[in-house]
Amino acid sequence: MPLDPYIAARIHLLDDIPGWDSGRTNPEHAAAFTEFAVDPEPYELPANVEIRDDVVSGPHGPIPVRVYRPSRTTGLLPALLWNHGGGFTGGDLDMNESHVTSAELAHRAQALVVAVDYRLANDGVQYPVPVDDVEAAWLWLAAHADGLGVDARRIAIGGASAGANLAAAMVVRLVATGGALPSTLLLAYPALHFPFPALSDEVQAVMATLPRMIRFLPERSRRMLLNYAGRSVDLPLEVMPGHAPLAGFPATRILISEYDDIRPSGELFAEQLAEVGVLVKTQLATGMLHGHLNRTPTLREVSRSLDFFAEALLSPRE
Repeated sequence: MPLDPYIAARIHLLDDIPGWDSGRTNPEHAAAFTEFAVDPEPYELPANVEIRDDVVSGPHGPIPVRVYRPSRTTGLLPALLWNHGGGFTGGDLDMNESHVTSAELAHRAQALVVAVDYRLANDGVQYPVPVDDVEAAWLWLAAHADGLGVDARRIAIGGASAGANLAAAMVVRLVATGGALPSTLLLAYPALHFPFPALSDEVQAVMATLPRMIRFLPERSRRMLLNYAGRSVDLPLEVMPGHAPLAGFPATRILISEYDDIRPSGELFAEQLAEVGVLVKTQLATGMLHGHLNRTPTLREVSRSLDFFAEALLSPRE
């Protein structure tokens, strides 16, 4: 399928932005990206979701979290620990990929969602600090399940892009240490291998026409990894979970953006999980770019993506 028509009509706004860093730091480029990110219709969060901020104690200090609870529910709720993306250096609890996604999943799945503001790989912070933060939030959620009204047997973990990497890394750690595993793993356009596997010729032909800012070309990917892990060889298994043993992983859902340099990593991870007997389901977000959960469900494919994850949370077990 071609690029989504709405996005295709606006992609030219990114043509003059040389890279992601410039899109964040250059005022003119940032304004162009903000205009590109406008969705076709106004959006409001679901009205029946209660939202509060909290703080979790961790080995590196306090970790802000945001808790989303559907109102007017009875009985124990399924739960999800959710981690936003941002290349390990960006993102926060207010970005759509965190705030909108969490509120929508709380509403659609009638689930308690905890979004994690893990430490970013800036100012000397590197692996394993972000994974340690996610682990602390995971242990907090599991320990407080009763008080939060959560079914301890139905606590999932997930994330998008770099946050998907951290969620998968958390499962690698739990499998290795014998910790209690999540009921389900939810991964949106995950970065799980280095180097990324090659794109198909068909997808590559489209990617070659897109602005450089939204590409994950080899040098950008290498810089991202060096910043996060301090190296690009002899990596700890948690850094790129696609290179770790995957036997013992819980049922997993992988959401894949159609036009995304990282797409093959999610596809390969699905194959690897299936090879070791893990139940895995994938969904292709047709016409979408990497990071499409940073848009709102006023776009059909974003809404369909949210339903894909909500369905997993609604199921007692995949």
